[in-house]
Amino acid sequence: MELRHLRYFIAVAEELHFGRAAELLGISQPPLSQQIQVLERELGARLFERTNRRVALSEAGRLFLDEARLVLAQVDKAADVARRAQLGELGELKIGFTTSAPFNSMIPKAIYAFRQAHPAVHLNLEEMSSRDVVDALVDESIEVGLIRPFALPDSIEALEMFREPLVAVISASHPLAVGNEEGIQLAALADEPFVFFPRSYGSGLRAQLLHLAQQAGFSPHFAQEAGEAMTIIGLVSAGLGVSVLPASFQWMRIDGVVYRRLLDPEAMTAVWLLQRKGRRSAMAEAFARLLSREAGVVRS
Repeated sequence: MELRHLRYFIAVAEELHFGRAAELLGISQPPLSQQIQVLERELGARLFERTNRRVALSEAGRLFLDEARLVLAQVDKAADVARRAQLGELGELKIGFTTSAPFNSMIPKAIYAFRQAHPAVHLNLEEMSSRDVVDALVDESIEVGLIRPFALPDSIEALEMFREPLVAVISASHPLAVGNEEGIQLAALADEPFVFFPRSYGSGLRAQLLHLAQQAGFSPHFAQEAGEAMTIIGLVSAGLGVSVLPASFQWMRIDGVVYRRLLDPEAMTAVWLLQRKGRRSAMAEAFARLLSREAGVVRS
């Protein structure tokens, strides 16, 4: 039995006239009659009662009609699912992101816009370190990554979404918190204990801080480590040290903390959109296009 047999049968069953059914199907009447006979032989049941005057469904044909319609409807649904998946309109999109990436308002706006444009796509958002995002892209457990600058393998490509300043995070009781509203040089923190992400966490911000400190002529003393930016800011508020974070964290208003922009020329950070080179799903491409449009980035 082939799908065309079901389509032929349904056409005859709805028209109850072989000539009209053949015309609708775009075939001649004799082949249509032959195919209906083939179907009846295969089923071992007479589907139509035929006379010279009329064609009527048999009891077997009437029951078979309902089932045939369900089969073709399911086939059409399966084909539609495949087409929509190919276009990136449904399925699951796995995105890995670092703690600091979503704090710029552009990224949440892009995620919301993607949900509105693709309501049948489930966004699986997982928070990771930069290193873990890169590793997950390489082993294909995620399709898109959002991280701060980090060393990448050749199989991964990055597109810069935006740049923003780095700021010093200082306890409100610290002498540097008084004045300096225009900002400070990183060298002013040379003798301070730092609260920061651990080396093992795989944060691109740690490598950048070490580079900036080297440029400023000192090596930072990491007195306290924490894997979450919220925790880092809380520990600074408690007077355990200072820190350096992207400026977008200034939206986190925590009592006892002030933020001062770093005036060093290279004290800027970025958010990168990561994808694997070559093989990309339609959903990943749709998300990347939308995020790039929100950021005003032209993709090659």
